Amino acid sequence: MRTGFGLDVHAFDESPPLLLCGVVVDDSRGLAGTSDADVAAHAVSDALLGAAVLGDLGTHFPSGTDDFVDADSMDLLSQVVTMVAAAGLAVEHVDLTVVAQNVRVGPHREAMVARLAGVLGIEVARVSVKATTTDGLGMIGRDEGIAAIAVATVHSAAD
Repeated sequence: MRTGFGLDVHAFDESPPLLLCGVVVDDSRGLAGTSDADVAAHAVSDALLGAAVLGDLGTHFPSGTDDFVDADSMDLLSQVVTMVAAAGLAVEHVDLTVVAQNVRVGPHREAMVARLAGVLGIEVARVSVKATTTDGLGMIGRDEGIAAIAVATVHSAAD
């Protein structure tokens, strides 16, 4: 078994929709980024890459090129899952926390879990999606952006 950690942060902008795990959670604003800026998918991708010791998201999908402009982050996550499998590993479990002041995850949690589980190729019972605020502190508390933190566990595919 191996465990990896992922963290991503994006500022809000005026380009809706706001996606988390490929699910529209706000259609009035979005997040700034080269891709669709799905902060949750990015954190999970980095956690998986870390667990597999395969570098980070920016190494595989650099933001400094036009190759990933408006890329679907769930497609990128799918590619990460393929890389993890090519390393002889399988996803065991993912735990994701979205940190946002005014974005509500609760109404979208089941859809987010289902999308993640589908892309990861695991049962929904092995995907956890949670949310918290910063109680008004910092850039997240000022509603300037959101963050996501993920932990992923992988195991040898031979097991």
